[in-house]
Amino acid sequence: MSLASLRHVRALVPQPVRTLTTNCALHKDESSWLSKLMVRKIEPTKNSHSRMLSDKFDIYELHTHNVRPDSVGKYLENYKNTVQIVQSKGNLSMELIGSWNVEVGDLDQCLHLWRYTGGFEMVDQAKRELSSDKNYVQLMQERGTFLRSRHLQYLLAFSYWPQLQLREGKNIYEIRSYRLKPGTMIEWGNNWARAINHRQNNNEAFAGYFSQIGRLYNVHHIWCYKDLQGRKETRESAWRSPGWDECVAYTVPLIREMHCRILAPTEFSPTQ
Repeated sequence: MSLASLRHVRALVPQPVRTLTTNCALHKDESSWLSKLMVRKIEPTKNSHSRMLSDKFDIYELHTHNVRPDSVGKYLENYKNTVQIVQSKGNLSMELIGSWNVEVGDLDQCLHLWRYTGGFEMVDQAKRELSSDKNYVQLMQERGTFLRSRHLQYLLAFSYWPQLQLREGKNIYEIRSYRLKPGTMIEWGNNWARAINHRQNNNEAFAGYFSQIGRLYNVHHIWCYKDLQGRKETRESAWRSPGWDECVAYTVPLIREMHCRILAPTEFSPTQ
């Protein structure tokens, strides 16, 4: 019998039942794994997502500045002088929360986080006041010569996040930024309201925000650690906490893009 004939005969022989059983078992395992990744349906609501996710009247302003490598020192001095002008004005309901240099991630980048107490009305008031200050305007113009690009976002704080506390001593920070699928912010908040309970071991949770103006469906989680080794140990302890893996499984399908940056506070940062 030729080789072609043997192949034809083998093709006609039914496959063993055990193979079918194995395939069914594999399909069942896959279905069980996929079920963890299924995102629960979000029902229509009459309330805006921001009102459901945040119960605070504070507005946070996140500046991301990409600095020319040969101008980092001049840039930081410029921003320090800008902060001093803002602090000298007693009628502004704004304060600097944190100021950082990126050490791992987008290098030659600086982040500055401001808080306005009283909503967007206070944002408008501060802009009007500062735009009439000649020294402030001059510093803004000078700063432009030190930058490659910049981006501004207005954020709200998640209501379930621990109360913001400025840190002392020597710390590093990690900002984990997520771009979510449109329409999934409520689902993200529902899951992280439970997930944050698994991230309280070393007082690591610093702040959690979602965007209002700027790049939309953006989330920023900011964590505080003593050093990189402390970060490693703290994150590994979360995986040993029952339920953390399920929170991750439910939130991963909501993400379109994510990245993290390790930050070091500037000398004039209120949180260190």
